[in-house]
Amino acid sequence: MAEFKFGFIGTGNMGGALAKAVGKTVSGKSIVIADKDSEKAKLMAESLNCLSGTNKDAAEKSQYLFLGVKPQILPALIEEIRPVLSARKDRFVLVSMAAGVSISRIQEMFGKDYPVIRIMPNTPVSVGKGMIEYIASADVSEDEITEFCGALAAAGKLDRLDEKLMDAATALAGSGPAFVYLFAEALADGGVACGLTRDKAISYASQTLKGAAEMLVTSDKHPGELKDAVCSPGGTTIEGVHVLENGAFRGTVMEAVIAAYKRAKEL
Repeated sequence: MAEFKFGFIGTGNMGGALAKAVGKTVSGKSIVIADKDSEKAKLMAESLNCLSGTNKDAAEKSQYLFLGVKPQILPALIEEIRPVLSARKDRFVLVSMAAGVSISRIQEMFGKDYPVIRIMPNTPVSVGKGMIEYIASADVSEDEITEFCGALAAAGKLDRLDEKLMDAATALAGSGPAFVYLFAEALADGGVACGLTRDKAISYASQTLKGAAEMLVTSDKHPGELKDAVCSPGGTTIEGVHVLENGAFRGTVMEAVIAAYKRAKEL
C-alpha cells in the first residue's frame, strides 16, 4: 500500500500550484514533493507541512503520482523512474500535465499500460480559479476519479472530456490567460492614454474583467447578449465596439486560439 496519497514530481508554477491546492483538501502527511532542485522542494514541503524527497521516493510511495514536467523533460523523467514503478506491486495512478502527450504515448514510454489521468490546468489554479480539463485511461476507476477530483477541488473547476479535444482545451483554457492579460494591459494602456494613472488604469481594467467574467459565469446569457446590454444606441460603447470590429478583434482572437491549437498538436 502506498505511503502517500499524492506525490508531486516537479514544483514549477503549475506543479507547485496543484500541490498547494491538494494541500488544502488533504492532510500534509498524505503528500510528498520532489524536484530536481531539492532545496526548492524542501521549502515548499515546509510551507505545506508535508514531506519532500527524491523523484524515486515519490514514484515508489505515491498512490497518485503527478508528473509535473514539460513535454521535452518527460522522457528523461520516465527513464529515471521507470524501474521504480516497474518494481511496485501495489496500485497507483499516474497524472500527467505534459501538453500534447497522449495517454497512449505515456504508457508506451513506460512500457506498461499503467492507469493514467491526463490533465491540462491553467495558471489561475494558483488562486483557486483555474480550469482543469482531464481525461482518464479506461482502467482508472470512477472511485479514483472522484477522489482525484475532490482533492483538486480547491484549484478551480474540473471538466472531463474526450482526449481528441485536449489540444483544443489546451489552446483555449491553457493559453487563454495570456490572451486575457494582453487584453487587460491594452485596456489599461487605453485608460492611460485618456489620462488615468497607470495604477488606476490597471485596477479598473482588472476589476472590469473580473466582474464581466463573473456575470458570464452566473447569468447563463450568451456573451453577445451581455455585450448588447452595455451598448446603448449611439453611445460610447458601440463606438468602441465598432473600432474593435474594424480591427478584426474577434477574428484575431480566434486565430490566436487556432495557432495555439496547432502548436499543441505539434508537441
